[in-house]
Amino acid sequence: MSLLKVIPLGGLGEIGLNMMALEYDGRIIVVDAGLMFPKEDMLGVDLVIPDISYLVERAAQVQAILLTHGHEDHIGALPFVINRLNVPIYGTRMTLGLVKNKLRDHRLLSSATLNEVKPGDVVNLPPFSVEYIHVAHSIPGATALAITTPVGVVLHSGDFKLDQTPVDGRPTDMSRLGEYGQDGVLLFLSDSTNAELDGHTPSEQVVGEAFRGIFPQAKGRIIITTFASNVYRLQQAIEVAAQFGRKVAVVGRSMSNNIHLAQELGLLQVPPDTLIPVKQLDKYPDAEVVVLSTGAQGEPLSALSRIANGEHPLVQLRKGDTIILSATPIPGNEGSVHRTINNLYRNGANVFYSARNRVHVSGHASAGDLKIVLNLVRPKFFVPIHGEDRHLAHHGLLARDVGLAEENVMLAGDGAIINVGPELFEHKGDVDAGYVFVDGLGIGDVGSVILRDRKHLGQDGIFVIVVTVDHGSGQLIGRPDVVTRGFVHEGGAEELIEAAKNRVVTAMGKWEPEKSDSTLLQNNIKDVLGKYLYEQTKRRPMVIPVVMEV
Repeated sequence: MSLLKVIPLGGLGEIGLNMMALEYDGRIIVVDAGLMFPKEDMLGVDLVIPDISYLVERAAQVQAILLTHGHEDHIGALPFVINRLNVPIYGTRMTLGLVKNKLRDHRLLSSATLNEVKPGDVVNLPPFSVEYIHVAHSIPGATALAITTPVGVVLHSGDFKLDQTPVDGRPTDMSRLGEYGQDGVLLFLSDSTNAELDGHTPSEQVVGEAFRGIFPQAKGRIIITTFASNVYRLQQAIEVAAQFGRKVAVVGRSMSNNIHLAQELGLLQVPPDTLIPVKQLDKYPDAEVVVLSTGAQGEPLSALSRIANGEHPLVQLRKGDTIILSATPIPGNEGSVHRTINNLYRNGANVFYSARNRVHVSGHASAGDLKIVLNLVRPKFFVPIHGEDRHLAHHGLLARDVGLAEENVMLAGDGAIINVGPELFEHKGDVDAGYVFVDGLGIGDVGSVILRDRKHLGQDGIFVIVVTVDHGSGQLIGRPDVVTRGFVHEGGAEELIEAAKNRVVTAMGKWEPEKSDSTLLQNNIKDVLGKYLYEQTKRRPMVIPVVMEV
């Protein structure tokens, strides 16, 4: 019997970028194709997507991409993946609705093969058979995947929580998970996002209760920002607004699109005459309106950030406005979120946010919930997924707490080849995996060297020196010219620049053009100037010598 290979291509060691390949006897299925938003040190990068070179090299063997749900960290890389890996895509109605919008924006919808499934459906992709199982999360249509393979069942949790009173009345299907546990699960791959948080994740209903407590206090407009995909949060906001006699306007393209999509699919119920165009806001008293806005992560160009900065064309922040940030910052976004909150306070708004008000609950299971599911599934082998290293490590400890043997719990990383059989569980080598940076229209053409240079430029600036030499004799013509950007010397920039020019003139005097070319001269100038500027300023600007022959 062949072995099953389980290969995480993203999501093990970072929040986002979720992608997992399962391979048996030359046939491959892929779970999710997510992106990651850039960290603060990824200067100029728009998005980060997984390295799929392993899959591209085996494109003929890849049968399908199976999506667990429609969040960006699970579907966001699809427009960049299907150009190189055009295979059928499976997902629930809401998931595929979001995928269609995304592919339409990239003009790729006509080339994609999308297959709608619902919980309970089984997708046959020999030698794999995949059952979709409903789980509660912060978006409709979230699922776990029970993947039957020739060596046993692999259960992939997707993102989930154990909400016993979900807004849509559909809790995680624990009975089906328990049935698989009874029959035997060989390998469990489970969401680790909240593994380091003790206890149990509160119900989404808690946020509705918080809204009902805040609305009577608000004398002016209420602006609520949350993830555009959190339909349950939007549902509660709209219901509470209607309860208190407020009209609702929506700002932000993704928010408008998702509300329209959820209404079309019957997943969002809006009381009659509640929604109004944002241009009609001024027709109503401030105490009678609610604005739903994008920008929960403090994105510079999002609606809330523009409102906070006084730059939004339709919604101007007013003193006395109540702002509800109904989300927690994604790791790496804390700075931008705090800047937005500070701007709101500075302009006289009353701000409610998750750090001090219960206006947000997580969509992920906490440690107590994870133990329940581990006991329910009772897997033979366990690999924590979806999280940074500390989340995976905490989840591994939880698994051992409930009785799994230490050798049956593996803390893996992106690119690991995990061989699995009825009696085998081992990390056997690695494939190429890592971050592929999307910068504008460029995909993968920005690497670590370019990021290092951008960081260098941002910290110490640039120092360009232009020397003109005679083509025949190689002698210096005139004085060198200097251009600097982002480089300032407090002790007197003019004196420093003149001294730098003198150093270059001295270096030129020692150059013998018949013995070396201009490239060596450029390197010599760079070394001389780099050393001198550091001695004088303790900074290392990027030195760019330009030698012009005339």
